[in-house]
Amino acid sequence: MEWYIIASVIGIGFIAGFINTLAGSGSLLTLPLLMFLGLPANVANGTNRIAILLQNIVGVSSFRKQKVLKFDHSLWLSIPTILGSFVGALIAVNINEDTMQKTIGALLIVMLIIIIYKPQKWINEKESIPKPGIMQLIIFFFIGLYGGFIQAGVGFFLLTGLVLGVGFDLVRANAIKVLIILLYTPIALTVFILNNQVNYKLGLILAIGNMLGAFIGTKATVKWGAKVVRYFLLFAITISALKLLGVFNLIN
Repeated sequence: MEWYIIASVIGIGFIAGFINTLAGSGSLLTLPLLMFLGLPANVANGTNRIAILLQNIVGVSSFRKQKVLKFDHSLWLSIPTILGSFVGALIAVNINEDTMQKTIGALLIVMLIIIIYKPQKWINEKESIPKPGIMQLIIFFFIGLYGGFIQAGVGFFLLTGLVLGVGFDLVRANAIKVLIILLYTPIALTVFILNNQVNYKLGLILAIGNMLGAFIGTKATVKWGAKVVRYFLLFAITISALKLLGVFNLIN
C-alpha cells in the first residue's frame, strides 16, 4: 500500500474520529473512503468497526478523566442498544451492496432533518433526569439495530435520543453516546468477523486516525460543544447522501 494512501486513510480517520466524538456521523466519511479503496459495502461496514471500537476506547477514557460521563444512565441504555446492534449486524451481513448504499443514502436525508430540528434543545440539560423508562429502552433498541446495521450516523440518532428523549445537554450526551457505542461495537464487529467481512489492515490504519481524532474531539466537546460541527455535518451528510443515492452518477 502506497504511503500517500496510508496518510489519506489516517487523515480521514482523524477527521471522522473528531466528528464522531464531538457530535456524530464521522463514518459518513470513512465508509465512502473504504469503498473508494475497493472494499465492498459490507466489508467496508465491518472494517470500519475496528476504528470505531478503538476510537471509543480513547473517547471514554478521556471523557471519564474530564468527569462528564454518567455511567448509571449509560449502562441502562446500553442493554437494549447492544441487543439491537446484534440483530442489526445479522441483517447487514446478508444484504446486497446496492441495497445497503441506497438505504444509507435515504437515512442520511432523515439525519439532515434531525440536525436542524429545534437546535436550542441540544444546549440545555434538564435539572433532574429520571432513570430510562420502557419507551426509552425501546427507542434505544432500534437505535442499536440501526447502529449494528450501518453504524454511519448512529451518533446522531443516539444524541437525538439522549438530548430530546432523555434530557441531557450535548456535552454529557456525547460522553454517554461514546460509551454506548463502545459497549455494543464488539458485538457487531464479531458478527462481521465471523462472516469474513473485515479487512484488518485497513481497519487498524484507519483506527490510528480515529483514535487521535477522538482524543482531540473529547477536549473540544467539553470546551465548546458541538455548534460549529453541526454546519460541517450538514454539508458532509448532504454530499454523502447524494453520492450514495446515485445523484452524481445521473449528472455524469
